[in-house]
Amino acid sequence: MVKMAEIKEQITIPENVEVKMENQILTLKGEKGELSKNFSHPIINIKLNGKNVEITSSNIRRKDKALIGTWVAHIKNMIKGVTEGFEYKMKTVFSHFPIKTSVEGNEFVIQNFLGERAPRKAKILDGVNVEVKGEEITVNGSDKEKVGQTVANIERAGAIKKRDIRVFQDGVYRISKGGRQ
Repeated sequence: MVKMAEIKEQITIPENVEVKMENQILTLKGEKGELSKNFSHPIINIKLNGKNVEITSSNIRRKDKALIGTWVAHIKNMIKGVTEGFEYKMKTVFSHFPIKTSVEGNEFVIQNFLGERAPRKAKILDGVNVEVKGEEITVNGSDKEKVGQTVANIERAGAIKKRDIRVFQDGVYRISKGGRQ
C-alpha cells in the first residue's frame, strides 16, 4: 500500500489568546476583542491541538497549497488583531474648498467637498473605530478586513468625478497602514 503525501502547517497561539474551534469556525479572544472566522473546506482540515492550530490536506495540488497559505495568513492576522489591533492613518487634503469631516453614528461624513452642497457619506463597519482630529483621521479595530474596507469606503467617498484628477487632488487619503505603533 502506497502512503499519500500530506501538506501540514502549524500555527502556535500566544499564551494571552484564548482559542476555540466549533464546526470549522475558529474563534480567537484577546485583549483587543474577539474574532471568528469560518474555515470549512471539503479537502482541507483544520483542528485544534492544545495551543496549536493545525491545517492539513492529503492533496498536494498547487491550489490546495495556496489555500492553506491563505488560511495561515488569515489566522496570523486574527492573532495580531486580538493582541495588537490594526491602525490606519488618513489625511484630509484640499486646495480649492475647505473640507470638513466628521463621524455621525456608523457613517463618515465629508462636507463641502469641492463646494458640493450635499455631503458625501461612507459606511463604517461594525467593530471599527474612526477618530477625526483636524485633518488627521485614525481608523482602528481588531479585524484587518473590516478596518481596511472602512478605509477604502472613506477613500471612495472622496473620489473625484468629472474633473481632472491632476488638478483637483482634494480628498481623504490613506497615509499609513499596519498594526499599532
